[in-house]
Amino acid sequence: MDDVLRIEPAIRCGVVLTGGDGAATRRNAQRIEALGFDSLWVGDHVAFHVPIPDSLTMLAFAAAVTERVALGTAVYLLPLRPPALIAKTTATLDLLSGGRLVLGVGVGGEFPPEFAAVGVPVAERGARADEAIEVVRRLWTEDRVAHEGRHFRFGPVTIAPKPARVPPIWVGGRADAAMRRAGRAGDGYLSHMCAADKYRENLELIAKTARESGRRDVAFTPAAFLFTFLEERYEVAHEKASALLGTIYARDFREASKKYCLLGRPADCLEQMRAFARAGCRHFVLVPLSDPAAFAERAAAEILPELRASTF
Repeated sequence: MDDVLRIEPAIRCGVVLTGGDGAATRRNAQRIEALGFDSLWVGDHVAFHVPIPDSLTMLAFAAAVTERVALGTAVYLLPLRPPALIAKTTATLDLLSGGRLVLGVGVGGEFPPEFAAVGVPVAERGARADEAIEVVRRLWTEDRVAHEGRHFRFGPVTIAPKPARVPPIWVGGRADAAMRRAGRAGDGYLSHMCAADKYRENLELIAKTARESGRRDVAFTPAAFLFTFLEERYEVAHEKASALLGTIYARDFREASKKYCLLGRPADCLEQMRAFARAGCRHFVLVPLSDPAAFAERAAAEILPELRASTF
């Protein structure tokens, strides 16, 4: 991969931000930063099985109460919005946060009603995402942009102010189409529901696609989005994680949680994270499935130091 994907060796780790109200969100964001995590993240849906705040509004709120951590979407559903609106909002967010935005993107599709709600056919989500990545980057960096594509036609138009710097776009997803999208156009890859052995295969497909697309020496960040439940007994962690994720995704999650989640003691989770790191992962996005404040404290004390001391 060295001739195509340039991957830094340092391991970084972030946490998905939660909080039922402004005060809790502020406390959690500030504590995640104070504990030494590298990034904080939010999910994204227009509508879903469970309540979920607007992702960019959440990050704007977090940007105002933090100073250092990267601010990421895991993942922003590109097909649900016009790319000019995405470019405008994210440029402002990156500018006001001092260049801290990481735009993790995906196509969604697991909840068709939200596509109907915004008038976008689910079947068009991949093509719309591909076109949107190109358009958003141009609007971030160019003036008087004119675009004539399959799904979007406009211009010339200028989006200003521009972002503080061009935010990296990390492509998330599980299907091969997502790996090819990351290879063609991504600055990073964010896995979802992926085991460590499959992770390496995905990176190989990304590198192959990048090479075939004529890309060379691309600064690239392989990341992993991992639901995590810290508990002294694996069986208890598995039971609680399966129940919670089953509610969130409205399906049986017992087998999936065994394959795709970090469960048990911090030492158990570290063992699984090291397997991902050996497969090429360099940025972990931990999703707490228990009390977020307690999770952050324990992960900072028992996972972060060991993870950063590891070499791969």
